[in-house]
Amino acid sequence: MTQTLQTFGQSPNYRVCLRSLKRLSIHRLQHSFSLVGVFQSGFRPLHSTESALLRVTNDILVASDSGSPVLLLLLDLSAAFDTADHDILLDRLESWVGLRGISLQWFCSYLSNRVFKVQLGNCSSTFLPLPWGVPQGSVLGPLLFSIYILPLGSILRKHGLGYHIYADDCQIYLALNKPGSLSLLDQCLAEVRVWLANNFLKLSDSKSEALLMTPNKTTHVSSDLDTLPYDLKQCVTNLGVKLDTRFSMGPQINAVVRSCFYQLRRLVCLKPILKRAHLESVIHAFIISRLDYANSILIGLPASALNRLQVVQNAAARILTNTPRRDHIAPVLARLHWLPVNFRVKFKILTFVFKALNGLAPDYLSDLVTRYVANRALRSADCLLLRVPSMKYKTRGQHAFVYAALTLWNALPLSVRLAPSLLRFKSLLEAHF
Repeated sequence: MTQTLQTFGQSPNYRVCLRSLKRLSIHRLQHSFSLVGVFQSGFRPLHSTESALLRVTNDILVASDSGSPVLLLLLDLSAAFDTADHDILLDRLESWVGLRGISLQWFCSYLSNRVFKVQLGNCSSTFLPLPWGVPQGSVLGPLLFSIYILPLGSILRKHGLGYHIYADDCQIYLALNKPGSLSLLDQCLAEVRVWLANNFLKLSDSKSEALLMTPNKTTHVSSDLDTLPYDLKQCVTNLGVKLDTRFSMGPQINAVVRSCFYQLRRLVCLKPILKRAHLESVIHAFIISRLDYANSILIGLPASALNRLQVVQNAAARILTNTPRRDHIAPVLARLHWLPVNFRVKFKILTFVFKALNGLAPDYLSDLVTRYVANRALRSADCLLLRVPSMKYKTRGQHAFVYAALTLWNALPLSVRLAPSLLRFKSLLEAHF
């Protein structure tokens, strides 16, 4: 059978079959919550780095609203995709995913008899066997790695820690509201290290970071934090977004503004040789995409913070349309159909709410959206209103997704909330803004 599978692997239908297997695996992972962790967002339909950031920041802000300091650990694995053991991976496919028979044999054939060599110029080494690693650049590589680290989520859940995983990036967060919280974290990290070692994975201590978020400056922080294996940072980068201890998002905004103006200065040099349509495409690719990335977590920030991003958008619009600096920018943005930055933030987060209500968002976001059910018959019962939890502090809890996003949703006109499709919802929402 193995020879037959390997022979077939050389035929033109091999890739077609692998794509079919990938679709089958994704279908299983999507509809069987026991097969893949709910908080694994890497390489999954409807999931993204932004949806992961929304859930993590929401949980941190809600915990801070109750007066608890929150510790965020960002764990990084060293060369994780290259060290996955094939025998362990095949066992995961059988015992965790439930593959049997020909499907399991296909994966066995896919992973077996792999070789590699090192080439430098005209010199190359001999071929050596490669019994480790998932094939990077392949359609199945990311999915296989997500299956490989499935037990890691079970360990974190067992210790009651909040966590989120994106590929090999693991975020762990813990509210320090109980005396034994840090000892629980130490036990969990010790078990995680043992599991990683048993599965030929290694934690990169030099790239792992820790951040302590406190509700206010007077919050007492336990001296036991000195025993943490990682130094506390004032700012960390999580999935491309800079988070700081005060959750002011100042470092993130500074980085975006600096990067955008650097790109704008380069685009000004290319402007004479680009057509208008091409220049607009390049501006969207290098400027607007940076302004829009993970902008949903900026909800609730003061206008002074968002105005710095608005300056970037205004500069891009002036370059594109040759608008003088003294001319008003609002009509220019309207002609370009560019929503201002504060509305782009609201547009993004309301789109997440619509997706959560219509099965187009990850389960961990849909769980945060609860429809309002009146105790008695009211005219508002069929208006698709959402239940907004109460928060104590404006500086933290009211910026969480579960509060800010649902409050914005309830303030929308009924015709927008009852949009029949995502495309129609975006169209109505843009017109509303």
